[in-house]
Amino acid sequence: MRILHTMIRVGDLERSIQFYTELLGMRLLRRQEYPEGKFTLAFLGYGPESGNTVIELTYNWGVDTYEQGTAFGHLALEVEDAAQACAAIREKGGKILYEAAPMLFDKNIIIAFIEDPDGYQIELIQKPESGQQAALS
Repeated sequence: MRILHTMIRVGDLERSIQFYTELLGMRLLRRQEYPEGKFTLAFLGYGPESGNTVIELTYNWGVDTYEQGTAFGHLALEVEDAAQACAAIREKGGKILYEAAPMLFDKNIIIAFIEDPDGYQIELIQKPESGQQAALS
């Protein structure tokens, strides 16, 4: 078994596709409209679905906002350098919620948080150096 995708509902599909492709470097892998169900799906990721977990953006026609609720936490992405990733995202107009800094309870882990256009939080986790990777395993 493996995780195939995580689905999130979005209020403006084009805006969300632009965010995930232009600010986070994902690729639009496929898109499918379902006129009878009045929704469109877009699958985005860093590699083919056959071997990678991806994000499914669901746009329900005519629905432009959703309540975030309290159960969903965040998506997490590994980045080479969290501070540089924040700077690049900010330069492209992205919203930084928490600047790159050591995690409160483990100073060896550098994290940052950003927000997508629908208010979903995305954690950026800096790739550990080779010595840290062994300690985290």
